[in-house]
Amino acid sequence: MVPLSVLDLAPVAEGSNPAQAFANMRELARHAERLGYQRYWLAEHHNMPGIASAATAVLIGHIAGATSTIRVGAGGVMLPNHAPLQVAEQFGTLATLYPNRIDLGLGRAPGTDVAATRALRRYYAGAEEFPADVVELLGYFEPVQPGQTVQAVPGAGVEVEPWILGSSLFGAQLAAQLGLRYAFASHFAPAALEQAVALYRERFQPSLRQATPHVMLAINIVCADSDAEARRLFTTQQQAFANLRRGRPGLVPPPLESGEAIDTYCTPLEKAGIDQALSCAAVGSPGTVAAWVRDFIARYRPDELIVTANIHDHAARLRSFELAMQALSAAGQAR
Repeated sequence: MVPLSVLDLAPVAEGSNPAQAFANMRELARHAERLGYQRYWLAEHHNMPGIASAATAVLIGHIAGATSTIRVGAGGVMLPNHAPLQVAEQFGTLATLYPNRIDLGLGRAPGTDVAATRALRRYYAGAEEFPADVVELLGYFEPVQPGQTVQAVPGAGVEVEPWILGSSLFGAQLAAQLGLRYAFASHFAPAALEQAVALYRERFQPSLRQATPHVMLAINIVCADSDAEARRLFTTQQQAFANLRRGRPGLVPPPLESGEAIDTYCTPLEKAGIDQALSCAAVGSPGTVAAWVRDFIARYRPDELIVTANIHDHAARLRSFELAMQALSAAGQAR
Protein backbone atom coordinates (compact mmCIF):
# COMPACT_ATOMS: atom_id res chain seq x y z
CA MET A 1 0.00 0.00 0.00
CA VAL A 2 1.15 3.54 -0.81
CA PRO A 3 1.50 6.01 2.09
CA LEU A 4 -0.60 9.17 1.88
CA SER A 5 0.45 12.61 3.07
CA VAL A 6 -1.06 16.11 3.16
CA LEU A 7 0.19 19.20 1.31
CA ASP A 8 -1.23 22.40 2.81
CA LEU A 9 -0.90 26.07 1.83
CA ALA A 10 -2.76 27.50 4.84
CA PRO A 11 -5.53 28.72 2.50
CA VAL A 12 -7.30 31.95 3.40
CA ALA A 13 -10.91 31.70 2.26
CA GLU A 14 -13.16 34.58 1.32
CA GLY A 15 -14.84 35.75 4.51
CA SER A 16 -11.90 34.55 6.62
CA ASN A 17 -8.42 35.73 7.62
CA PRO A 18 -4.92 34.29 8.28
CA ALA A 19 -5.64 33.72 11.98
CA GLN A 20 -8.55 31.48 11.08
CA ALA A 21 -6.44 29.81 8.37
CA PHE A 22 -3.85 28.89 11.00
CA ALA A 23 -6.53 27.49 13.33
CA ASN A 24 -7.90 25.43 10.43
CA MET A 25 -4.40 24.24 9.57
CA ARG A 26 -3.84 23.04 13.14
CA GLU A 27 -7.15 21.18 13.13
CA LEU A 28 -6.45 19.58 9.77
CA ALA A 29 -3.00 18.42 10.88
CA ARG A 30 -4.42 16.73 13.97
CA HIS A 31 -7.20 15.24 11.84
CA ALA A 32 -4.65 13.91 9.34
CA GLU A 33 -2.57 12.38 12.13
CA ARG A 34 -5.61 10.54 13.53
CA LEU A 35 -6.53 9.29 10.07
CA GLY A 36 -3.05 7.84 9.43
CA TYR A 37 -1.54 10.32 6.96
CA GLN A 38 2.24 10.03 7.03
CA ARG A 39 3.41 13.62 6.47
CA TYR A 40 2.04 17.13 6.73
CA TRP A 41 3.88 19.52 4.45
CA LEU A 42 3.57 23.29 4.06
CA ALA A 43 4.61 25.17 0.93
CA GLU A 44 6.32 28.55 0.78
CA HIS A 45 4.53 31.23 -1.23
CA HIS A 46 4.74 35.02 -1.05
CA ASN A 47 2.53 37.96 -2.02
CA MET A 48 -0.57 35.77 -2.48
CA PRO A 49 -3.59 36.85 -0.39
CA GLY A 50 -5.12 33.38 -0.42
CA ILE A 51 -2.01 31.56 0.87
CA ALA A 52 -0.73 32.19 4.41
CA SER A 53 2.24 29.78 4.47
CA ALA A 54 4.97 32.33 3.70
CA ALA A 55 6.79 31.82 7.02
CA THR A 56 7.03 28.11 6.38
CA ALA A 57 9.49 27.13 9.12
CA VAL A 58 7.45 28.98 11.74
CA LEU A 59 4.30 27.11 10.76
CA ILE A 60 6.13 23.78 10.71
CA GLY A 61 7.07 24.36 14.33
CA HIS A 62 3.47 25.26 15.14
CA ILE A 63 2.14 22.07 13.56
CA ALA A 64 4.85 19.82 14.99
CA GLY A 65 4.04 21.18 18.44
CA ALA A 66 0.33 20.49 17.95
CA THR A 67 0.87 16.87 16.86
CA SER A 68 2.90 13.93 18.13
CA THR A 69 3.62 11.33 15.44
CA ILE A 70 3.01 12.68 11.95
CA ARG A 71 6.11 13.91 10.10
CA VAL A 72 6.01 17.65 9.42
CA GLY A 73 7.97 19.54 6.82
CA ALA A 74 8.35 21.88 3.91
CA GLY A 75 6.99 21.07 0.52
CA GLY A 76 8.90 23.17 0.12
CA VAL A 77 11.34 25.83 1.07
CA MET A 78 12.16 27.87 -2.03
CA LEU A 79 15.92 28.00 -1.66
CA PRO A 80 16.53 30.98 -3.99
CA ASN A 81 14.81 33.12 -1.34
CA HIS A 82 17.15 32.09 1.49
CA ALA A 83 20.76 31.76 2.54
CA PRO A 84 21.53 28.02 2.96
CA LEU A 85 22.98 28.62 6.43
CA GLN A 86 19.75 30.22 7.65
CA VAL A 87 17.67 27.30 6.36
CA ALA A 88 20.04 24.84 8.06
CA GLU A 89 19.72 26.74 11.35
CA GLN A 90 15.92 26.86 11.10
CA PHE A 91 15.50 23.19 10.30
CA GLY A 92 18.27 22.16 12.66
CA THR A 93 16.29 23.92 15.38
CA LEU A 94 13.05 22.23 14.32
CA ALA A 95 14.66 18.79 14.21
CA THR A 96 16.22 19.34 17.63
CA LEU A 97 12.83 20.25 19.07
CA TYR A 98 11.00 17.45 17.21
CA PRO A 99 13.49 14.63 16.57
CA ASN A 100 12.91 12.23 13.66
CA ARG A 101 9.84 14.14 12.46
CA ILE A 102 11.14 16.99 10.25
CA ASP A 103 11.29 16.91 6.43
CA LEU A 104 13.01 19.52 4.28
CA GLY A 105 11.79 19.73 0.70
CA LEU A 106 13.82 22.13 -1.45
CA GLY A 107 12.62 23.91 -4.57
CA ARG A 108 14.36 26.28 -6.97
CA ALA A 109 11.36 28.44 -7.93
CA PRO A 110 10.87 31.70 -5.99
CA GLY A 111 7.25 30.91 -5.16
CA THR A 112 6.18 34.45 -5.99
CA ASP A 113 6.25 37.23 -8.55
CA VAL A 114 9.11 39.47 -9.66
CA ALA A 115 8.21 42.34 -7.35
CA ALA A 116 8.11 40.11 -4.26
CA THR A 117 11.36 38.42 -5.31
CA ARG A 118 13.05 41.84 -5.23
CA ALA A 119 11.45 42.59 -1.86
CA LEU A 120 12.91 39.39 -0.42
CA ARG A 121 16.39 40.91 -0.91
CA ARG A 122 17.96 37.71 -2.26
CA TYR A 123 19.72 38.52 -5.52
CA TYR A 124 19.86 35.11 -7.16
CA ALA A 125 21.84 34.86 -10.39
CA GLY A 126 20.00 31.85 -11.81
CA ALA A 127 19.05 28.21 -11.61
CA GLU A 128 22.67 27.10 -11.94
CA GLU A 129 23.23 28.24 -8.32
CA PHE A 130 20.59 25.91 -6.93
CA PRO A 131 22.63 22.66 -6.95
CA ALA A 132 25.55 24.32 -5.18
CA ASP A 133 23.21 25.85 -2.59
CA VAL A 134 21.61 22.44 -1.96
CA VAL A 135 25.03 20.86 -1.42
CA GLU A 136 26.07 23.70 0.89
CA LEU A 137 22.85 23.42 2.88
CA LEU A 138 23.08 19.66 3.31
CA GLY A 139 26.70 20.03 4.37
CA TYR A 140 25.62 22.02 7.42
CA PHE A 141 23.80 18.94 8.72
CA GLU A 142 26.99 16.86 8.63
CA PRO A 143 29.22 16.56 11.72
CA VAL A 144 31.52 19.54 12.14
CA GLN A 145 34.95 19.00 10.60
CA PRO A 146 38.28 20.24 12.02
CA GLY A 147 38.94 23.74 10.79
CA GLN A 148 35.33 24.32 9.66
CA THR A 149 34.81 28.08 9.92
CA VAL A 150 31.00 28.20 9.61
CA GLN A 151 28.57 25.79 11.21
CA ALA A 152 24.82 25.64 11.80
CA VAL A 153 23.97 25.79 15.49
CA PRO A 154 21.85 23.78 15.90
CA GLY A 155 22.11 21.81 12.71
CA ALA A 156 25.40 19.93 12.57
CA GLY A 157 24.76 16.26 13.17
CA VAL A 158 20.99 16.75 13.38
CA GLU A 159 18.77 14.32 11.44
CA VAL A 160 16.60 16.09 8.83
CA GLU A 161 15.10 14.20 5.86
CA PRO A 162 15.89 16.16 2.66
CA TRP A 163 13.88 16.02 -0.58
CA ILE A 164 14.29 17.71 -3.94
CA LEU A 165 11.06 19.13 -5.35
CA GLY A 166 10.38 19.68 -9.00
CA SER A 167 7.97 20.10 -11.87
CA SER A 168 10.51 19.61 -14.67
CA LEU A 169 13.51 17.45 -15.55
CA PHE A 170 15.93 19.73 -13.67
CA GLY A 171 14.88 18.59 -10.20
CA ALA A 172 14.68 14.97 -11.28
CA GLN A 173 18.29 15.02 -12.50
CA LEU A 174 19.55 16.80 -9.39
CA ALA A 175 17.75 14.45 -6.99
CA ALA A 176 19.16 11.47 -8.89
CA GLN A 177 22.68 12.87 -8.94
CA LEU A 178 22.68 13.66 -5.20
CA GLY A 179 20.92 10.44 -4.21
CA LEU A 180 17.97 12.19 -2.56
CA ARG A 181 14.24 11.58 -2.38
CA TYR A 182 12.22 13.32 -5.09
CA ALA A 183 8.75 14.89 -4.98
CA PHE A 184 7.07 15.94 -8.23
CA ALA A 185 4.45 18.72 -8.40
CA SER A 186 1.98 16.83 -10.56
CA HIS A 187 -0.92 18.53 -8.77
CA PHE A 188 -0.44 21.70 -10.83
CA ALA A 189 2.31 20.99 -13.42
CA PRO A 190 1.89 17.44 -14.72
CA ALA A 191 3.31 17.91 -18.24
CA ALA A 192 6.73 16.35 -17.52
CA LEU A 193 5.54 13.84 -14.92
CA GLU A 194 6.22 10.60 -16.74
CA GLN A 195 9.55 11.72 -18.20
CA ALA A 196 10.81 13.20 -14.92
CA VAL A 197 10.02 10.10 -12.87
CA ALA A 198 11.63 7.82 -15.45
CA LEU A 199 14.74 10.02 -15.63
CA TYR A 200 15.08 10.12 -11.84
CA ARG A 201 14.83 6.35 -11.52
CA GLU A 202 17.21 5.65 -14.39
CA ARG A 203 19.95 8.03 -13.21
CA PHE A 204 19.66 7.61 -9.45
CA GLN A 205 23.01 7.36 -7.67
CA PRO A 206 22.85 5.70 -4.23
CA SER A 207 24.03 7.88 -1.36
CA LEU A 208 24.44 7.66 2.39
CA ARG A 209 21.07 9.39 2.70
CA GLN A 210 19.14 7.20 0.26
CA ALA A 211 20.09 3.78 -1.11
CA THR A 212 17.32 3.46 -3.71
CA PRO A 213 15.10 5.85 -5.70
CA HIS A 214 12.10 7.16 -3.80
CA VAL A 215 9.37 9.18 -5.52
CA MET A 216 6.42 11.04 -4.04
CA LEU A 217 3.80 12.43 -6.42
CA ALA A 218 1.41 15.25 -5.57
CA ILE A 219 -2.24 14.97 -6.57
CA ASN A 220 -5.46 16.85 -5.97
CA ILE A 221 -8.23 14.93 -4.23
CA VAL A 222 -11.69 16.35 -3.64
CA CYS A 223 -13.89 13.67 -2.17
CA ALA A 224 -17.53 14.06 -1.15
CA ASP A 225 -20.58 11.86 -0.70
CA SER A 226 -21.48 12.22 -4.39
CA ASP A 227 -19.66 12.90 -7.64
CA ALA A 228 -21.81 16.00 -8.23
CA GLU A 229 -20.97 17.51 -4.84
CA ALA A 230 -17.25 16.83 -5.31
CA ARG A 231 -17.31 18.49 -8.73
CA ARG A 232 -19.03 21.51 -7.18
CA LEU A 233 -16.41 21.78 -4.43
CA PHE A 234 -13.62 21.47 -7.02
CA THR A 235 -14.80 24.67 -8.75
CA THR A 236 -13.04 26.55 -5.94
CA GLN A 237 -9.66 25.29 -7.15
CA GLN A 238 -10.60 25.86 -10.78
CA GLN A 239 -11.60 29.46 -10.08
CA ALA A 240 -8.44 30.09 -8.07
CA PHE A 241 -6.32 28.81 -10.95
CA ALA A 242 -8.19 30.97 -13.45
CA ASN A 243 -7.79 34.04 -11.24
CA LEU A 244 -4.07 33.39 -10.85
CA ARG A 245 -3.57 33.09 -14.60
CA ARG A 246 -5.53 36.31 -15.09
CA GLY A 247 -3.02 38.03 -12.80
CA ARG A 248 -5.59 38.51 -10.05
CA PRO A 249 -4.72 36.12 -7.23
CA GLY A 250 -7.05 36.57 -4.30
CA LEU A 251 -8.68 34.83 -1.37
CA VAL A 252 -9.93 31.28 -1.86
CA PRO A 253 -13.35 31.65 -3.52
CA PRO A 254 -16.51 29.75 -2.59
CA PRO A 255 -17.61 27.04 -5.03
CA LEU A 256 -19.96 27.76 -7.87
CA GLU A 257 -23.51 26.42 -7.81
CA SER A 258 -22.49 23.32 -9.76
CA GLY A 259 -19.48 21.71 -11.35
CA GLU A 260 -20.75 22.63 -14.79
CA ALA A 261 -20.86 26.35 -13.92
CA ILE A 262 -17.08 26.55 -14.33
CA ASP A 263 -17.66 26.47 -18.10
CA THR A 264 -19.31 29.89 -17.91
CA TYR A 265 -16.76 31.28 -15.43
CA CYS A 266 -13.86 30.56 -17.82
CA THR A 267 -13.30 31.06 -21.50
CA PRO A 268 -12.82 27.83 -23.48
CA LEU A 269 -9.08 28.57 -23.72
CA GLU A 270 -8.81 29.17 -19.97
CA LYS A 271 -10.77 26.02 -19.24
CA ALA A 272 -8.49 23.94 -21.47
CA GLY A 273 -5.42 25.27 -19.65
CA ILE A 274 -6.95 24.61 -16.23
CA ASP A 275 -7.98 21.10 -17.23
CA GLN A 276 -4.42 20.36 -18.32
CA ALA A 277 -2.80 21.86 -15.22
CA LEU A 278 -5.20 20.09 -12.86
CA SER A 279 -5.38 16.81 -14.75
CA CYS A 280 -3.88 14.92 -11.79
CA ALA A 281 -7.04 15.27 -9.77
CA ALA A 282 -9.35 12.66 -8.27
CA VAL A 283 -12.73 14.35 -7.91
CA GLY A 284 -15.81 12.44 -6.86
CA SER A 285 -17.38 10.04 -4.41
CA PRO A 286 -15.16 7.59 -2.49
CA GLY A 287 -15.61 4.93 -5.17
CA THR A 288 -14.71 7.33 -7.97
CA VAL A 289 -11.65 8.60 -6.11
CA ALA A 290 -10.44 5.08 -5.27
CA ALA A 291 -10.70 3.99 -8.91
CA TRP A 292 -8.85 7.06 -10.18
CA VAL A 293 -6.04 6.70 -7.65
CA ARG A 294 -5.71 2.97 -8.33
CA ASP A 295 -5.15 3.71 -12.03
CA PHE A 296 -2.71 6.53 -11.22
CA ILE A 297 -0.63 4.29 -8.96
CA ALA A 298 -0.60 1.50 -11.55
CA ARG A 299 0.68 3.89 -14.21
CA TYR A 300 3.37 5.81 -12.29
CA ARG A 301 4.26 3.43 -9.41
CA PRO A 302 4.92 6.15 -6.79
CA ASP A 303 6.45 5.22 -3.46
CA GLU A 304 4.23 7.81 -1.79
CA LEU A 305 1.40 10.20 -2.64
CA ILE A 306 0.87 13.65 -1.20
CA VAL A 307 -2.63 15.07 -1.41
CA THR A 308 -3.83 18.66 -1.60
CA ALA A 309 -7.42 19.87 -1.51
CA ASN A 310 -8.24 23.54 -2.04
CA ILE A 311 -11.79 23.54 -0.65
CA HIS A 312 -13.46 26.73 0.57
CA ASP A 313 -15.48 25.24 3.42
CA HIS A 314 -13.25 23.94 6.22
CA ALA A 315 -15.66 21.22 7.32
CA ALA A 316 -15.95 19.95 3.74
CA ARG A 317 -12.15 19.95 3.49
CA LEU A 318 -11.79 17.87 6.64
CA ARG A 319 -14.45 15.50 5.32
CA SER A 320 -12.67 15.20 1.96
CA PHE A 321 -9.41 14.04 3.58
CA GLU A 322 -11.35 11.62 5.78
CA LEU A 323 -13.31 10.08 2.89
CA ALA A 324 -10.19 9.87 0.74
CA MET A 325 -8.24 7.94 3.37
CA GLN A 326 -11.18 5.63 4.06
CA ALA A 327 -11.73 4.95 0.36
CA LEU A 328 -8.09 4.31 -0.48
CA SER A 329 -7.48 2.18 2.62
CA ALA A 330 -10.52 0.05 1.83
CA ALA A 331 -9.26 -0.37 -1.73
CA GLY A 332 -5.78 -1.33 -0.49
CA GLN A 333 -4.19 1.76 -2.05
CA ALA A 334 -3.19 3.70 1.06
CA ARG A 335 -1.85 3.36 4.55
